[in-house]
Amino acid sequence: MKHLKTWLERRRDRNSEPFPSLYWKQCLFIIVNLVLIANLVFDGAAVAGSGQILAFVNSMGGFLTDFGKSGWSLISSAILFAIFMLAAKNKASIHKRVHYLASAHLAAFVFLSVALSGLSANILKRAIGRARPKNFDDWGIYGFSPFHGSSRFESFPSGHSTTVGAIFMILALCVPRYRILFFVLAVWLGMTRVIVGAHYPSDVIAGLAWGGWFTFATAVIFSRYQLAFRLDKNGIPVIRRELFHKQ
Repeated sequence: MKHLKTWLERRRDRNSEPFPSLYWKQCLFIIVNLVLIANLVFDGAAVAGSGQILAFVNSMGGFLTDFGKSGWSLISSAILFAIFMLAAKNKASIHKRVHYLASAHLAAFVFLSVALSGLSANILKRAIGRARPKNFDDWGIYGFSPFHGSSRFESFPSGHSTTVGAIFMILALCVPRYRILFFVLAVWLGMTRVIVGAHYPSDVIAGLAWGGWFTFATAVIFSRYQLAFRLDKNGIPVIRRELFHKQ
């Protein structure tokens, strides 16, 4: 750990630029308003209309909602990190070594973004203790029991949607030309949590936003240490593609 800390400090010190903006104030303002609108307008309606959802839509939502489970992305990114680190260690060519190390750093970015955003969302949902839609008859949309210790009171924010937000922000940062498509897909996949009756719309919006912003902030920090990302002229993290060009 001491060696890793020294290595990171050395990389950070080589970057003379001031610490970039995380845009947290702007994001917080927008998301708070979106969550409030969803809560006031859509949460109650989602429960009232849940019985009108077509069987096919319900079945499809149940199938797609498992995309929000973090296990597959954590396991695959951890395996890729190990493979790339081992490949870098065994390659004599400096160009190939740089390529594999950059790929390992990107895999680490994926793992940390999904793992830490999901962990923090789980802590938040337990602390907030919002009752899930299935408890609507007893608790309504404003039922809260902080630190209840039961998954029945872990609705806000949605953990699945946090993972979805993180994954699609990763894709948007890596392939920015399709970021609008990724945004739309993230919303659709997030809303499957509403379809299956696990969350309210406001839970999903909060989860998507938290996962997306957390991943963006992680990319900014990685760029600060010159790992996988750099900042463009607008202060937005972009992939350091020259590192991934295998020579």
